Amino acid sequence: MANGTSRNPGPSNGSAGALARSVLVTGNQPVPNPKNTPRPPSSFGTARLVARIPRADDGPAVFASYAGDPDVTRYLSWRAYERVEPLNLFLREAVAHWEKGDGQYAWLLCLKGTETPIGSIGVDLASEGKAMFGYVLAKKFWGHGFTAEALQPLVDWSLAQPTIFRAWAFCDVENPASVRVMEKAGLVREGILRRWHTSPTLGPVPRDCIVCAKVK
Repeated sequence: MANGTSRNPGPSNGSAGALARSVLVTGNQPVPNPKNTPRPPSSFGTARLVARIPRADDGPAVFASYAGDPDVTRYLSWRAYERVEPLNLFLREAVAHWEKGDGQYAWLLCLKGTETPIGSIGVDLASEGKAMFGYVLAKKFWGHGFTAEALQPLVDWSLAQPTIFRAWAFCDVENPASVRVMEKAGLVREGILRRWHTSPTLGPVPRDCIVCAKVK
């Protein structure tokens, strides 16, 4: 499942299931942040998952897991990849965002005890005072609560930062599983954004989206 927030196989939204509380644990030391935006941990763990920074050699595994599946990308802002090479470029760009500390951070999600990606989650902190989330998960893992399990600690982390007042995400109106993910992670449905987002798999016309948020 996926939500549409992401532009590449990092951030996106949508999977449902049981919610497990977890705590973010800081990984690597932070690099200088030119925009003075908060910097999230480079890795964190939940009851069943480990989130880590992408690596340049993750391309084949990400492609096989979810990025090449049109069912997964149905509501996203990017089509399923047909080749690994463009995906490798995205992964290098994702690593570069971490190195620059520019407010756009993506993690790959792996089952604990493994290094194989089953999905991705990300946060965009480029807008002052706001944290926008996206996520995507391999189809075989839908319906088990993995995405909400990864999203909740990121929502909690973001609103614990003094300069962030709004944590939010959106998904296609025809993607109710993604709405459940956001709500289980503590976000509250606010309304519908009309003609907000284009999903190229479904066509060129902008689609209505449901927006959920949590504020302080």
